[in-house]
Formats: sequence, C-alpha cells, structure tokens
Amino acid sequence: MEIARAAAGLFVSRGLKATRAEDIAQAAGIAPRTFYRYFATKEEAVAPLYAAGAERWAQAVREAPAELTVPEALEHAVQHTLVPGRGVSAASWEWARTLIRLAGASPALGKVWAEVCHASETALVDVLSERTAPTGTRDAPKPPLASPPALAPRATSTSTDAPSAVPASASAAPSGRDNVASPYQRFTATVASAAVRVAVESWAATNAPPTGRHGPAELALHNLRALRGFAWEERPAEET
Repeated sequence: MEIARAAAGLFVSRGLKATRAEDIAQAAGIAPRTFYRYFATKEEAVAPLYAAGAERWAQAVREAPAELTVPEALEHAVQHTLVPGRGVSAASWEWARTLIRLAGASPALGKVWAEVCHASETALVDVLSERTAPTGTRDAPKPPLASPPALAPRATSTSTDAPSAVPASASAAPSGRDNVASPYQRFTATVASAAVRVAVESWAATNAPPTGRHGPAELALHNLRALRGFAWEERPAEET
C-alpha cells in the first residue's frame, strides 16, 4: 500500500503525465526493479487505493444488520463508508476526487478503475446472494474482505517483460458462488454498484465538498432511493 500511496501523492501533486514509474519507486523508498515486480505500469500502482474503497463498501453491505432489507442494507453501507470521518478522512476524499478525475482523462488509468469496479460488482454478487437467501439456507458468515488488498508479485517468465500484475483481490478468479449466480443476481449487484459508482464519479467531477447534499454519500442515497420498488430478490417465473 505504500507504493500506492506514493503513486497517488505524485499523481495529485505533479499530474499523471509528469510522473514516471521510477519517481514512484523513489518516493516509496524502493528500487525500480522492485516496483516492476508488482506493477507493469505506473497507472496500476494506484489500483490498491481504488480497490480498498470498493472493498470497504462491499464489506459494509455484508456487515449491515441482518434484519435490514437489501435497500436498507445498501443505504446503511453508504452512510458508513461514503461519509467523511467514517473510515476515510475528508483529506483522503480530496485525493480520491483527483484520482477519479484522472481515471476519466487517462485511458490507462480508466482501465484500472473499471477493473476495480468490476471486481467490486463480483464481490457484491456474493453479498446480495447471502442477504436474499431463504432463512436456514444462508452460508456461515464469511471473514472480512482484505483491506487494504494484498499485492501479488507479477508472474515471472523467461523474458525480460513479465505479464501485467494487478492487486490480488482484483485479479482473483470469481468465487464459486459467483460462478453459479443467476443472471438476475448479477443484475441486482450491477444496479447497486452503479448507483454508488455514478454518485462518486458525479461528485468527483465537481468542486463540491465531500459532505452535505452534494457530497458522495447524499448523491448515492439519492440514487438508491430512486430505486425504491425495485425487486432485489428474484421472483419465480410466472407459469404460462
């Protein structure tokens, strides 16, 4: 995570184009060769920061009180992850704003952001499947998601250019539950994730403070409340 923080700090202070991978390595106190053991590009270096926020959100949905409905659990998670001071400081939100803006301007960084968002949706499939499972058939509580995510060194090869690497959490294969998730379960996870992602991206495009009615939390709650009446649980097909 130190590499990710060093990369983010340089991207924010210098800009993406003016920052080299070697600059990130120096700021993190490591050799460039060590940097390339974990990341193929400078843009990939901030993936752990993107992933940490996404994983914190999915874990908050999982840890919401069991008696809450899915929409209530989603709103509960928003209030516990997108409000400055609850796990993330206001200063960190300003960093997040810049990094999300950069993702919109840089195809390479945008690819990293998109991969992390997809991984978050995959994790949320598990979470929502657990919450909507009939009582008595739910799996035992799962351990918290890793946050910050662990980094896996890039695979070695006989060539000088090793394959690209991303955080282990983002590159991991889908879980067994996700492999058997129904199309509707995937759909609901995508809807929930999009409601929050669009809110955060919309806030990042402005200069509004991270608190108040134009902050990411309020925007996300507004999006989720617009979904009231949405069927979060799959309904049996009507007989014809």
